[in-house]
Amino acid sequence: MATLDLPSVLVPPVGLAFPAIAMAFSFARMEGSEIA
Repeated sequence: MATLDLPSVLVPPVGLAFPAIAMAFSFARMEGSEIA
């Protein structure tokens, strides 16, 4: 049961964090290109 609960606990935060990190990274690149 622990092996089934672990993914359900870990996947949602990763699924939410990855787009946020990707958005922040692309925003940082856009800001950097505007400054440069």
